[in-house]
Amino acid sequence: MHQEQATEQKRLDTVVQKIDQQLLEAKDAYAKAHSETRAVESNYIANTSINTAEVDDSMETNAEIQQQRNIVARVTETENIMAKSVDTLTMLRPNPYFGRVDIVEDNWPETLYIGLASLQDDDGEFLIYDWRASISGVYYNGTLGQVSYPTPNGEQTVDLQKKRQFVISDAKITNMFDTNETVGDEMLQFALGQQNDEVMRNIVATIQKEQNQIIRDTTSDLLVVQGVAGSGKTSAILQRIAFLLFHAREALNSDQIVLFSPNRLFSSYIADVLPSLGERNMRQVTLAEFFSARLQGLTVQTLFDRYEQEQQVIGSASRRIREVLESADIVTFIQQYVAQLSTKDLHFVDIYYEDKVFFSATELASYMASLSDNYSVRERIDKVQKHFMQVLMDRIDSLQDADWVLEELDNLTDQEYQNLLGDEDIEETLVSENVDDVISLVAKRYLIKHWQVIDDALYNNFYLDIYEQYAAFLTYMGTQDEAHADWWEAKQERFARQLEYHRIDLEDAAPLLFLRDALTGGGTNQAMSYVFVDEMQDYALSQLLYLKHAFPKAKFTVLGDSEQALFRAVETPQALLNKYAQAFAAKQPTLIKLNKAYRSTQEIMNFAKALLPDGEDIITFTRHGDKPLLIQTEATQVDDVLIDEVARLRQGFQTVAILTKTADESTVVMDALRNYPETVQLLHATDRSRVANVLVMPIYLAKGLEFDAVIGYNVSQENYPDGKATGLLYTLASRAMHALSLISIGQVSGLITHVHETIENKQLHNN
Repeated sequence: MHQEQATEQKRLDTVVQKIDQQLLEAKDAYAKAHSETRAVESNYIANTSINTAEVDDSMETNAEIQQQRNIVARVTETENIMAKSVDTLTMLRPNPYFGRVDIVEDNWPETLYIGLASLQDDDGEFLIYDWRASISGVYYNGTLGQVSYPTPNGEQTVDLQKKRQFVISDAKITNMFDTNETVGDEMLQFALGQQNDEVMRNIVATIQKEQNQIIRDTTSDLLVVQGVAGSGKTSAILQRIAFLLFHAREALNSDQIVLFSPNRLFSSYIADVLPSLGERNMRQVTLAEFFSARLQGLTVQTLFDRYEQEQQVIGSASRRIREVLESADIVTFIQQYVAQLSTKDLHFVDIYYEDKVFFSATELASYMASLSDNYSVRERIDKVQKHFMQVLMDRIDSLQDADWVLEELDNLTDQEYQNLLGDEDIEETLVSENVDDVISLVAKRYLIKHWQVIDDALYNNFYLDIYEQYAAFLTYMGTQDEAHADWWEAKQERFARQLEYHRIDLEDAAPLLFLRDALTGGGTNQAMSYVFVDEMQDYALSQLLYLKHAFPKAKFTVLGDSEQALFRAVETPQALLNKYAQAFAAKQPTLIKLNKAYRSTQEIMNFAKALLPDGEDIITFTRHGDKPLLIQTEATQVDDVLIDEVARLRQGFQTVAILTKTADESTVVMDALRNYPETVQLLHATDRSRVANVLVMPIYLAKGLEFDAVIGYNVSQENYPDGKATGLLYTLASRAMHALSLISIGQVSGLITHVHETIENKQLHNN
């Protein structure tokens, strides 16, 4: 093998030389393109500063500006292409590839090297194949022998004769080995044995067969990924996005992909993964941020705020109402409610301009009442909108020659006047060489801009008070559920109270938006192609259905771990798929399970598995470490115990996270560590980055993250009293890569003592 490694190194040296050569050429081309862009932009600025007082000058300016715009766009695109080429080659140089496959296709032997991006020599021969290329799937999916991969002409079968993996650092092969499996344990051992840094690592070399199925699925309209903690589901999803962008680059860009993240910290954590794969980041948003953006002016309660609130007692009435509002049935209730509405049931409001009523609620309602009941409520609202937009345009047309308008035009600066002129749409008017026509057009444009706020109010249906309408809907629900009518009345009162403070409960957001969209016909984004939802088990079905409604043309990928359901009841993966497939009316639903846990040592996962009723289904990766350490102490000693344990773990590990049950408990821990010699960072739901090596946060903020060592704070019977806390403890334990310590103040939770054989007791006091 030593001789073969020398041969492989020689080949690698040749590839690196070619990268260096192409990198020099690319940097030179980029410098020239950058220079040309600056020159063209300077010329553009000079050519747009032209007098537009005369009609002929205006026509000439308009043509020149358009020509300059086209030139700027072209040279900017060239510069961007060159910049991307430089970035790709720079990324490739230290680690050009990680895999090799020897295949025989149609009796023709070939050797292919797989890396993060493609590289060709001067003759167009591939020195490296992009890991996303169709033929590269042979490396991930196949064992030696007959293997197929997709081509435009259908499945192609090849004979896979060798699969070799490399560990390359700074253009030197440090290790290599042949394997019959998708990815050899040795590669994973190396990758997972490294201590975690502050950002998520992307290791496409370690993609497993099941992950590869997720990454390369292009047919499912609903892909459900159930992955145990540490199974690589998030990494696979990000690599799936990179794959989709690579394969549909002519028709798909990153702005047509949105990922719903569990929190802002997680969004920051994964921010560098796609750029490391040579792609621009997709859009990322949390559910509460998405709802808040659609309900402008309202702050939507986050899942975490609700969880913290519920550490106090939540009544059975509130729970019952929430279950209805968050069920799939709420969509049907809303449709039934809208269908029976009459004009007098709709809540119109005045449209104001500069503190004066422009269109009154009375005239809006009066016009609605004049329309035939043969039209649906939505159709009548649509006609109201179009009618008053036309009334607005008629008023604009009638005022184009008004004295006050012409006086306003005289007061415009040259730049403001040019801005009203400088659009391709007026070219035909300019050709007429009639100055009066130009002035009329500018006057019209001025009035349109002047009353833009009115047009926006009509376009966005702001003449409907959707909040009053939703309150009326809650009353309607009481009539449909007479046994609990007083509960619905209490819910309506809470909604009104929250509204006074510009807040809204999470359970109200999706039904309110469904109601608004049912009345107005809006709320949909037709351009979004793919929607990804992480931590699916924490979403109510009504929320997922609203996302489906909001992005009707998108294919959905939802992923999570049913065992980490911190906020709702645990469901089996198959039950989740069936429920989602039915609700989404999916034509091609697919469920992929990732049952092998790679993140944590076997000893940590043995403990985590033992907590679960079906933990034996989880397959642990063979990487050994110490058993989780349980320390039982008293309230008077816990601060010293905590400081000592943080110090001990920091001697061996880079990141240490202290995870608590609640945000209040995190504040208590921070106070205990106030004199710790290192920086300690307390993380909140609004935080976007972590900057310290010692971190404190509630367990729910750690979902999706991983740390070298974890301390579970106060795992007492009082804090984790029953089976409802199983998901919390399992999530806590499975955040740790290398070491796990558990500190209990007083009696240890029975959930832990029940699996005592999987832990090591450092100190145990019986009370």
